[in-house]
Amino acid sequence: MTTSTSAAASAPTPASAPTAVRGPLIRFRADPFRTGNADALVHEADGLLICEGGRITAAGPYAALRDRLPPGTEPVHYSGHLITPGFIDAHTHYVQKEAIAAFGAQLPDWLDRTYVTEERFADGAHARRVASSFCDELLRNGTTTALVFASVHADSADALFEEATRRGMRVAAGKVWMDRNAPDALLDTAQRAYDESSSLIQRWHGKGRNLYAITPRFAPTSTPDQLEAAGALRAAHPTTLVHTHISEHRDEIPWVSSLFPDRDGYLDVYDHYGLLGPRTVLAHGIHLTPAERDHCARSGTAVAHCPSSNLYLGSGLFPLREAKEGDHPLTVALGTDIGAGTSFALLQTMRDAHQVAKLRDHTLDAVKSFYLATRGGAEALGLADTIGSLTPGQEADFTVLDPQATPLLADRTTQADTIEDLLFALTILGDDRAVRATYTAGKLAYDRDAETPFMAD
Repeated sequence: MTTSTSAAASAPTPASAPTAVRGPLIRFRADPFRTGNADALVHEADGLLICEGGRITAAGPYAALRDRLPPGTEPVHYSGHLITPGFIDAHTHYVQKEAIAAFGAQLPDWLDRTYVTEERFADGAHARRVASSFCDELLRNGTTTALVFASVHADSADALFEEATRRGMRVAAGKVWMDRNAPDALLDTAQRAYDESSSLIQRWHGKGRNLYAITPRFAPTSTPDQLEAAGALRAAHPTTLVHTHISEHRDEIPWVSSLFPDRDGYLDVYDHYGLLGPRTVLAHGIHLTPAERDHCARSGTAVAHCPSSNLYLGSGLFPLREAKEGDHPLTVALGTDIGAGTSFALLQTMRDAHQVAKLRDHTLDAVKSFYLATRGGAEALGLADTIGSLTPGQEADFTVLDPQATPLLADRTTQADTIEDLLFALTILGDDRAVRATYTAGKLAYDRDAETPFMAD
């Protein structure tokens, strides 16, 4: 699916001066699931990125571009590293950061424990502390953009937007909507959810690099009245995103049917209330039917594949090959799904996606994995013209990976004789230690080797 930048994508936070980085780099010009790897991936063995005003002004071979460096601009040379588009996490929950590794037999049991964690976000000071550490973890793992669930509390969304803005990150987020089937302390009403979300949209959507996502948790925790209100808010603000869950666990599906007996399945609930379409991201989608996947593809609705979480909770194995094949391929991105997911590292999420594919009797190579974590994420969020590809004119978000970050990784990558093999080693053995630096809007935001790694601090 080809997406275009919405008006709300706006300009990034301006960089104070031109910046440039030199080193091996990769970027994507197409979807490798459709064109093949060779036509999709661009690899420059000695590349140069030049950034001004928070955007990329030139990208390509160093020898061809060095004369275009602004006067006085000396590139930071990351020799022996790999410069990639900044990673894009298409589904995560910052309010579940402290619930990582919580035991639960299956999703419903795990949710009961997680709700207790989310109740703490009624305290604005707590929300700000967690939002700050959450954003730091994203940067430590090379993630420059994330689509994020807050809690039901409006202040929790404010806290996240404030911390992301301070770091120059691009974040899409929203307060959660729930008015049934959840603890009383986390319930709101259709009217309150609408009013608070409307106020948050006015404060944050399209302001700086922030985007707002209308965020009903999932169909079972919203009444028809609340989902109708969510659809009305989306219609009133069509450049916002919609972010929710679907078909994560098999037991959800008959539950949704019992709660919405007039609808023809789980996906039809969201469709009926006007919540599908471009800039809608449905998390998981493991148990969508082929007809539902086709409807998502035709409507421009994306799915966030969250393999780490799905393996941890035993929810199932997402059919990635089936989703990406055929005349109407689904737009798919990768999500860490913190805190059912157990790592902020999209490199580890790529590893788990590879393993899930194996368990479904097909393979997922590293070129496709890196695509899902970069340009694929941008397409899912409706930002393919804005981020994800290291293309001149795009916002200057990029990550510098260190293929020798650990002794084991170094032993393996020194044997790599192709860029594809190097990328594969990074997906299987890489984690936050492999992230040497993270840049947001052309500015260094995280430097692993600096005395103070987080530049915003």
